[in-house]
Amino acid sequence: MEYSNPFDDPNGQFYILMNTSGEYSLWPDYCPLPAGWNKVCEPQPQALCVSWLAGHWQALTPQTWSATGEGR
Repeated sequence: MEYSNPFDDPNGQFYILMNTSGEYSLWPDYCPLPAGWNKVCEPQPQALCVSWLAGHWQALTPQTWSATGEGR
């Protein structure tokens, strides 16, 4: 099956990206990287990326959000 949205392709290769707030994102390996995001790893299958994120990203609140006291 071909996917119209590259983020939904379970057979795709993805970077794990991280921004300065400590948030992560999966990013298709053939798409240009968005500004402000850095690669955490080289392209991996989607399932490996999701597994890595499950073990390394426990809080959805951005680090900078918690540090500034916003949202309290």
